[in-house]
Amino acid sequence: MAGARRNDLLGRLADLSEDAIQRLSEVPGADRVAGALNATRDRVDELQKRVRGLEDLEKRLVALERKIDKLTKGSTSTTSGTARKTTTTKSSGAARAKKS
Repeated sequence: MAGARRNDLLGRLADLSEDAIQRLSEVPGADRVAGALNATRDRVDELQKRVRGLEDLEKRLVALERKIDKLTKGSTSTTSGTARKTTTTKSSGAARAKKS
């Protein structure tokens, strides 16, 4: 008996929803609203695909930032040593130019 009530209730609900959809389709301008809803659905789908791509890019960016941090930490001592040599070379070269 509970199964019969459930089927009857679901049947009535299905009939009512079909009637409501049919009435909405007869309303003037309903085709434009349906078109706008479909276009919105397509845009949302495209946006979801783009967001998924951004997650991958974000992971790659984090990995690259880590690599850059490692490289800058390792090259800090090398860069300062090179800068000192360059400064020394420039000043001695400038002194030679003054002597000539």
